[in-house]
Amino acid sequence: MGWLVWTGTTLALVGLLTLGYCIFAAVSAKRAGLADEEMRARLQRIVAINMGALLISVLGLMSVVIGVLLS
Repeated sequence: MGWLVWTGTTLALVGLLTLGYCIFAAVSAKRAGLADEEMRARLQRIVAINMGALLISVLGLMSVVIGVLLS
């Protein structure tokens, strides 16, 4: 079950990197001083990416735990 642990680790790292991107994108959007509607549209896109990143991270961590328990 070592492959499950490594696959889960990779998924968790991809999710964490994507979360870092979301933080960077939100901070840069806030600093850009955009109009209200444009800011709202950009943040909605970032929130959608953020939810996907959280899902990927959770699936990766679950895979790691299952792989460790089955080993």
